[in-house]
Amino acid sequence: MNKKYQVTWAAVAQHDLKQIIEYIAIDSPGNASRILKRIKQKASGLYAMPDRGKIVPELRDQGIHTYRELIIAPWRIIYRISDTAVFVLSVIDSRRNVEDILLDRFVKY
Repeated sequence: MNKKYQVTWAAVAQHDLKQIIEYIAIDSPGNASRILKRIKQKASGLYAMPDRGKIVPELRDQGIHTYRELIIAPWRIIYRISDTAVFVLSVIDSRRNVEDILLDRFVKY
């Protein structure tokens, strides 16, 4: 029997997603709605197979193997797996300087 995980969104990830959707909605509310649905569905699917995401390359290069990502181009859903939960920590536009964003958010704490 497969282990099931609870998927929980951190406040910063919720804020990331809100900013992305609001920005897209300025030009295309319909597209914003579709993208929101795709990102939420992809993240909620982590409850069954959280290991399917790859280790975040920018952090792996720094010796940090705790964080994984799913890609919905150009966005990256960054998350961490614990015993019974998956914590969605960030949704980042990969066209930005992702390494600086991730190191600032995750290494300090």
